Amino acid sequence: MRLSVGKDLSEIQQTRLFANWLLDIGDGNANGSNDGDAVIHILEDLITQSSDPIGSLIKFVYPSFLDNLNDPKYFEERSILAPKNQVVQEINDRLLSLFLGEEKEYLSLDSICQTEFIHNQFDESLYSPDALNGLKISGLPNHKLILKIGVPIMLLRNIDQKNGLCNDTRLQVVSLGNRVIETMVLTGSNIGHRVFISRLSLTPSDNKIHTSSKGDNFP
Repeated sequence: MRLSVGKDLSEIQQTRLFANWLLDIGDGNANGSNDGDAVIHILEDLITQSSDPIGSLIKFVYPSFLDNLNDPKYFEERSILAPKNQVVQEINDRLLSLFLGEEKEYLSLDSICQTEFIHNQFDESLYSPDALNGLKISGLPNHKLILKIGVPIMLLRNIDQKNGLCNDTRLQVVSLGNRVIETMVLTGSNIGHRVFISRLSLTPSDNKIHTSSKGDNFP
């Protein structure tokens, strides 16, 4: 599919055409009706050649990074989406390395979800802490969470909807305690508000994960 954009079109119209192009690809309608096999011509603006694609992506989304570390609006307007948690972690690690200051490491305290014993019979000794710590579960942070002051973060749970602390709310780290993180809200109706995020007991929502509970972690 080729996208022809005239020079007289406004930026909004160009964005709308691009969005429709993406939707057609996602819905399987690219290049008209097809039986699942179609040729898609990628826009030249989207094609880049780099030996370090993640580094190039970070530079594109976060230009003049070091000059804008103290500007909350800079992070409010920018984000990177990735298809897999593994890619998300790699991007996070690369972006974290660009921030100044010391890292602070937080570890989860993983254990068997005791409610599972009511309906299932299994040997708890088979599920060691190392095995539980190694699980990569959608909607929950990894066992090891590393942060720095100034880093933008995103909530993975609705913890205070009244005050706008909902899933996908973006915040910026202000200070790092042992069990509490002080943050500033970057999105939603409470932009600029200071809020404290404490450790919570979290249980995976994935029905395929029947034997683990992530307790004492940040949402």
